Amino acid sequence: MSAVDKQYRWFKVAESAAELFNTGRSLVQVSVAGKDICITRHQQALYGCAAKCPHASGRMADGWVDALGNVVCPLHRYKFSLSTGRNTSGEGYFLRTYPVKETDDGLFVGIEVVL
Repeated sequence: MSAVDKQYRWFKVAESAAELFNTGRSLVQVSVAGKDICITRHQQALYGCAAKCPHASGRMADGWVDALGNVVCPLHRYKFSLSTGRNTSGEGYFLRTYPVKETDDGLFVGIEVVL
């Protein structure tokens, strides 16, 4: 199944991105449909990723986003592309990503529907 064919169920996580990021943190962890997900903003775009690093389960919300748009794990500094989840620092891991969108009705995270 290609990325175009994927279907998502959308879950509201906040009234707005401003509400979610009002703490000053650049990575915010939320629980959605039994999953812990980190949400961040980079260059005005919103991104979602797994809350734990696939290498050693570092808490991604304690990490940061670098200037190139990679989320960096706080434990071992492994880097992952926010848009694809691919490891960019060479270790070969993959961080699950989730679509995030903001509408007039709020901020939503998409969870893939398995058909």
